[in-house]
Amino acid sequence: MKTSIIPSRHSLSASKNTTVVLALLLLLALPQGALLRAQTAAHSSYKESAIANHPLRIEHDGQNRIITVYRDNEKAPILTENAYDDTRPYIHPIVAPDGKGLITEFRPTHHPHQMGIFWGMKMVNGQDFFMRWQNDHYRKVSARVIEPEGQVVKWQTVYDMLDEKGATVMTETQNWSMQEIDGRYILDLQWQGEAKTHITFGKYYVSGLFVRMPWHAGLRAEAVNSNGVRNLDAEAQHAKWVDVGIQEDGRDDPAHIVIFDHSGNDGFPGSWRVDEQFGFGPNRSWREWKMEKGQIETLRYRLIAYAGQFDATKVEEAYKAFVTVK
Repeated sequence: MKTSIIPSRHSLSASKNTTVVLALLLLLALPQGALLRAQTAAHSSYKESAIANHPLRIEHDGQNRIITVYRDNEKAPILTENAYDDTRPYIHPIVAPDGKGLITEFRPTHHPHQMGIFWGMKMVNGQDFFMRWQNDHYRKVSARVIEPEGQVVKWQTVYDMLDEKGATVMTETQNWSMQEIDGRYILDLQWQGEAKTHITFGKYYVSGLFVRMPWHAGLRAEAVNSNGVRNLDAEAQHAKWVDVGIQEDGRDDPAHIVIFDHSGNDGFPGSWRVDEQFGFGPNRSWREWKMEKGQIETLRYRLIAYAGQFDATKVEEAYKAFVTVK
């Protein structure tokens, strides 16, 4: 897939930047329902018929430790990467591509350790980095913007994972890119882990990339994997991809996120976690695995966010396009 990168950078005045940051922080402080309504209002100018490819731009607020992605001609962000010093990195909120509400949820009461889109490993030399996200487990190394503007934007976070004594077990790097094509967000993740000591990853039912979409009892929701297996039957099943669609409050159709597992990943196709509240992700630790000191593990995934009805044929076509990209 060819993409054009525009090398110039927009700059915001200090006052404008402060206004945007304050507005974002106020939104993050709102209850989920109020946040959904506020974000939807902020993107009310977006029309379902507007499916042209949108140039994007990134703003990096080092003081507040957030990286925000905008459509080039809009003032409200569509995606926020949170790269705090005292917690693991996570992506939230993401506004639905059609502007109708949010498609990520932060620390719901049923799973308070789930934080939008995040990476969390289980059983790392016996330690839990999935349900533990605080600064006794993670230490920020860096967060930076790589491509600030264009049809594709890119950013990176680097964090140390710490043992009980505060020594680094692994340094994990998340390289993200984002583009918008035909009303769909395409997010590519290259995750890289460098072992700083010998590591044994114990077998567990969840470990690695995870997505928490907004959910509560009574919502219409469905998970489907590449083999056509649905909902909780897809738990612990091996598949190339899993699509979750949830018709959230205020929508007349479902919003979806589908995750693709690249065929070059070790253990492909891996098994998947699909929980009872439709949180989901590929499970890197579906079997025990090990890394020697100095070894580097690289994994690739693609997430596509879209609105409308699920079409397995179209999802499979998009998956084939992903695995052919080098």
